Amino acid sequence: MSCTRLAASIFVALAFAAGPAAAQTASPPAQSQPAMPGSPAPLQPGDAFGEPVTLPPRTILYLKGHTNWDAAFETLVDAFKSLNEYLDKQGLKPNGPAMTIYTQTDDTGFQFEAAVPLAAAPANPPKGDIAVGQAPSGKALKFVHRGSYDAMDSTYEAITNYLEDKGLEAKDLFIEEYATDPVKSDPDKLVINVFVPVK
Repeated sequence: MSCTRLAASIFVALAFAAGPAAAQTASPPAQSQPAMPGSPAPLQPGDAFGEPVTLPPRTILYLKGHTNWDAAFETLVDAFKSLNEYLDKQGLKPNGPAMTIYTQTDDTGFQFEAAVPLAAAPANPPKGDIAVGQAPSGKALKFVHRGSYDAMDSTYEAITNYLEDKGLEAKDLFIEEYATDPVKSDPDKLVINVFVPVK
């Protein structure tokens, strides 16, 4: 995988500034096509691709971080392990699937908040690297990715094309919500909901 290419495609999707080369990329993978190595798995019936949704306000427990693209998935898994350990020690239960909120990207890496939603803020707020806050809320577009994290390059290129085709402008962040647990699931069989907040 070209991590720089992935970074560029994500950045372009957020900034809505893709050039003509990106417009030549294919649309989302056809359901009838088999997955190629490094490609997303075919979408399943009912999988969203550009579905308008409204993200509700949610309290989250999160861990901020920064990493380069080559170590992206391993870094996120380590962050979720740290959050899970904290939840277990405090006797807290997640109130929904884990998520990554990408707050800044460039060609070398990205800043993120690895997060788990909670029903309510804990009585004793965490100290140190783990904090409590609010997840982004409001209007967004939902896209589904199936397959490995490395194969998300193609998914984000398809998202970029979708935004361009529809004349939509994204905000400067995006969210990955993990329908499959990134810590415990087969890394080649992930199901990830990508939410792109729109202006």
